[in-house]
Amino acid sequence: MSRDTVIIVAGGEGRRLGGPLPKQFLPLGEVPVLWHTLLAFHRYDPSLQIILVLHPDWTGHWQKVSRALQPPIDYQITTGGETRFHSVANGLALAEDGGLTAVHDASRPLVSRELLERTFTAAREKGNAVPATAVHDSLREVTDDGNRPVDRSRYRSIQTPQIFPTRLLKEAFRQPYDPAFTDEATVVERLGEKIHLVEGEKRNIKITATFDLKVAEMILHSDPE
Repeated sequence: MSRDTVIIVAGGEGRRLGGPLPKQFLPLGEVPVLWHTLLAFHRYDPSLQIILVLHPDWTGHWQKVSRALQPPIDYQITTGGETRFHSVANGLALAEDGGLTAVHDASRPLVSRELLERTFTAAREKGNAVPATAVHDSLREVTDDGNRPVDRSRYRSIQTPQIFPTRLLKEAFRQPYDPAFTDEATVVERLGEKIHLVEGEKRNIKITATFDLKVAEMILHSDPE
């Protein structure tokens, strides 16, 4: 039976937080953000093929830092590309045929086992799965004439992991790059596939600013595990 794959995208330099280190290498608790992400998938399924996509300038740094981290996790490293699309394509070049492939942001280190189980199960049943959460803030659309309110109940915030059959994802990423490809769902959708949403979770935050890192620390320290 073919095993499943996860591509963890850490190919950017992630400097929005400032400082010398990209966000995926910053400490969260006692270990780097990226290690929490790797550990979440390893604990969910130790048989997963894990592919880590890193910026070429930071591969050596990570290999040095990760030597001291426990427990041992088996994963492959490849280099990131010009955009997220190209980084995922580089990861897919290493993905084993068959099974499912999940693509996950390295900067979402608090993804839970429950969300992984829910998303992988839905992908097997429906052909793909993308986690999403309801929008709670009021929304306004900016127009040429100013702005106008929109019905927030019709919108969802999209998270990762986004999970598809490996065969389908490889086919989708053979398409020419388009700036409209903001995530894997938009790439697969271009083939005419229907995207299936599953319930995401608030704790699955994406660390993009110092505030997010502080929130992640609070969640981590309050986690019963």
